[in-house]
Amino acid sequence: MSSPAQIKSADRPSLYTGPIFDADTHFWETDDAWTKYLPRDAAEKYGISFKAGDDGDFAMYVGPRKVEISADHLFEDGRVPAPGKLHEWLRAMKEGKAEIDLHVPKTADMMEPAARVKKLDSWDVRSSILFIGNMITAISFLDDPRYAYPVLNAYNAWMYDQWRYNYDDRIYTAPIITLDDLDEACRQLRGVVEKGAKLILMPMGPYNGKAPAHPDHDPFWAIANEAGIRVVFHVSEAIYMKHHMAVWGEPVQQSRIKQTAFVWMHGYSERPVIETLSSFIFWNFFARFPNVKLLSAENGAEWVPAMLTKMDKCRGIAKNGYWPGGQLKDRPSRIFAQHVSVVAYPEDDLKSIVDQVGTADWLLMGSDYPHAEGVEEPRMFADEACRGLSDGDVHKIMYENGMRFMGLPY
Repeated sequence: MSSPAQIKSADRPSLYTGPIFDADTHFWETDDAWTKYLPRDAAEKYGISFKAGDDGDFAMYVGPRKVEISADHLFEDGRVPAPGKLHEWLRAMKEGKAEIDLHVPKTADMMEPAARVKKLDSWDVRSSILFIGNMITAISFLDDPRYAYPVLNAYNAWMYDQWRYNYDDRIYTAPIITLDDLDEACRQLRGVVEKGAKLILMPMGPYNGKAPAHPDHDPFWAIANEAGIRVVFHVSEAIYMKHHMAVWGEPVQQSRIKQTAFVWMHGYSERPVIETLSSFIFWNFFARFPNVKLLSAENGAEWVPAMLTKMDKCRGIAKNGYWPGGQLKDRPSRIFAQHVSVVAYPEDDLKSIVDQVGTADWLLMGSDYPHAEGVEEPRMFADEACRGLSDGDVHKIMYENGMRFMGLPY
């Protein structure tokens, strides 16, 4: 999500010139990501492919089902949206230039770690968090655990081969874990921890009608706690919202071009992440598992002040009520500050957010490289988002908070 303001003015210096921790980057998959380890029975029903369908669209398919959003940005020749160029694209569309082409060939740094580290060096990015590529649009289609686990495990295995889960403390890659089946989830988590994973990516929302922090899931969280795992909730189709959207007559899993403002506001936006994070806090999760840290990525940060105020109020209202995980011993806002971090959007009003919350210690920057929605270079995040903040807070957001989140010296 970007605005023209992210274009750095030629007549003013960069706001921030220090080292950077980039908490939101992505890769593009190589062709064998989808096939290298995938069992045949899973491939037949839930295998991921890219093809032109009967409708003429070139798109991703999960088994026989078309992933509608993928047709908005996939090209048969392998080109991808140019990094950080969304603002130019939107401006061209507004001006009626429908034929503008801002797609580019994939470069080596988008697909393998040695080239990415060279790119990080050129930007003075000391360390970074790396998320999945096209798979992010397919996760909500993996709705049968019998096949979802083989597909995700195969993908995670390719990810480890291609990127490692920790590449020299420069790139921390997040394998995908789901709690749909507790025993399988525990096996997944043990496997990636043994291979060096420091953080995992989980879909937002409940699992099998229960909160992620429900005590029934404690065997999984005990493994995460022992390993000091960071759990990331990155923006994606929060598929648990589909039934609520249906009540309003609003379909999900649609092309973003066809998606209504109502779905953007309530199916995406802040609702899934607020529900997920507040659930962990209200279930008193961190009293049981204090070594687990949570991160919201690419969900913005403007929702945080209102969420903290509301949680504190609701704790008071429910103080003598039922607390399924036990009564909280501290204010929810303080629990949040100790255990949760948030990657801001470059267009967020960080000065207002920090003034309302009272601290910048929980805020991280993210470039979203190499996606179109972010900034072209990580340092440009400060030029857009951090105007008006103290030098100390800018340093925290651009570097210190991310290094601390990953347990790295700074």
